[in-house]
Amino acid sequence: MANSPAEETRRWESFSVAALLALAGGLLDAYTYLFRGGVFANAETGNMVLMGIRMMEGDWQAALGYLVPILAFTLGILVAELLRHREPAKRGWFHWRQHVLTLEIVVVTLAAFLPQGGLDSTVNSMVAFVCALQVESFRTVRGNPFASTMCTGNLRSGTEALYYALAEKDRASARRSGCYYAIIALFICGAAAGVRLCAALGQYAVLAAAALQLAAWVLMMEKGRPA
Repeated sequence: MANSPAEETRRWESFSVAALLALAGGLLDAYTYLFRGGVFANAETGNMVLMGIRMMEGDWQAALGYLVPILAFTLGILVAELLRHREPAKRGWFHWRQHVLTLEIVVVTLAAFLPQGGLDSTVNSMVAFVCALQVESFRTVRGNPFASTMCTGNLRSGTEALYYALAEKDRASARRSGCYYAIIALFICGAAAGVRLCAALGQYAVLAAAALQLAAWVLMMEKGRPA
């Protein structure tokens, strides 16, 4: 049976797409931590804290080094918004979020072929750029706000929904809470898988994240119905 127009235009916020992107998000974080210098590139709060610490220590070179992934993340947000605002005028075959995923896949694939060591900071900035694209473009699952590359907000929202589910016996809140906790579990599974993949594939382990993003791209395939 054919999907309704509403279903066609909302494939990007389905649980299946969110699950694939959460797996990819966890894998990317594990990859940069285990194989690219012990850093988490998915969120920039840590880089901002470390930049402030280095500034107070007078180590301006190190402080500027933390600024690079922050700027890469900022650029990712700007590019995602550029793609989103240009798409309505084009009305093409694909959803604009598929163009975002295509860019993510290209950047992640390029990162896989940069050697470990001296180029780790470049790879981490590339991952920060990709995560910004993803977190800005995929912001809802089943109509609820979420993030696929970090979990603090998901934990807050899931626990808040759990409270209402228990206190008011609200089934909708229970379903919403379960969705959030499932996304968190998938993010953790992606990180766990990253451990095995890094051990087996080394720098090429990140290609598994590109494969998950490609699977999300395929799930979003639409027949000329951009939203």
